[in-house]
Amino acid sequence: MKAIGYQDNLAIDNEKALEDITLDKPTASGHDILVEVKAISVNPVDCKIREGRPAPEGEYAVIGWDAAGTVTAVGEEVSLFSVGDKVYYAGDLTRSGSNAEYQLVDERIVGHMPTSLSFAEAAALPLTTITAWEMLFDRLQVPVSEDIASNSSTDGSDVSVLVIGAAGGVGSILTQLLKARTSATIIGTASRDESIQWLKDFGADYVINHRNPLFDELQKIGITEVDYVVSLNNTEDHYAEIIKCLKPQGKLGLIDDPAALDVLPLKTKSLSLHWEFMFARSMFHTPDMIKQHNLLTDVAKMIDAGEIKTTVAHNLGTITAEHLRSAHQMLENRQAHGKIVLEGWPV
Repeated sequence: MKAIGYQDNLAIDNEKALEDITLDKPTASGHDILVEVKAISVNPVDCKIREGRPAPEGEYAVIGWDAAGTVTAVGEEVSLFSVGDKVYYAGDLTRSGSNAEYQLVDERIVGHMPTSLSFAEAAALPLTTITAWEMLFDRLQVPVSEDIASNSSTDGSDVSVLVIGAAGGVGSILTQLLKARTSATIIGTASRDESIQWLKDFGADYVINHRNPLFDELQKIGITEVDYVVSLNNTEDHYAEIIKCLKPQGKLGLIDDPAALDVLPLKTKSLSLHWEFMFARSMFHTPDMIKQHNLLTDVAKMIDAGEIKTTVAHNLGTITAEHLRSAHQMLENRQAHGKIVLEGWPV
């Protein structure tokens, strides 16, 4: 089968940083399904792994953690999918990735693809959707609309959420989930005109500039403090401002990798810190692993109902090493808003 891999951790402008290769087609067993990959999208984690994780000696490493495709075989313990099903998923960081014509993935972290989307449109969603959903509803426990309606002790009607770096892949879907499932006031951050409009189109109530002090930017729109901050990038740079912006007993959620983070400043306001790492469930085979199948299924229904839109912003063509290197370069240079996808394999 065709695949794209690397043997050495090289800068992306080196042609050997990602190479077109040929590998044996894998075989499904247990809870695994074998997916014929039709489209992929690219995430910052791909760049981090390519730069830092060595390939097995004498072999190629295949990365990529977002795909959509068709089930071609199932393991003997599979119960959620059948051959021919269209699926979308992010996969498992500890296993071979989606930059290959065929991929094995555990059924419990796979969803049925939205029927209204193309493979490319669906491939843009899984990793960011799982990250955003788990951050909002598992980690931060932002009240959802049905909770507000059914439980008078849960007041989410005046909840406010500040999303730093909201125009990226995770922020684009997180903003939509907030709009569709909560009554929260959504404040996103962006600095470029196209990113600002992107966020407004996805439902942000306000967009402020993260190049300026965040607390001052909030005051300009008449908001003094917020209940939640979701920091999607550059948390270290904004940390002091985040603490100023949060209400007492507020919650900070983050997904990036600060070199150091002093938790003591959180104490005075009794602020809580929440990490989201969407691969935790699959890496450790947690008992609730199937939650990722369930949430992808729920989001597919929301998409087909018109409540959420795909976050594709850039389609770079067929799945080749050259095109994939371009995608990595765009991410490393922070030239993209939304998601970058590739679709189909060269004949």
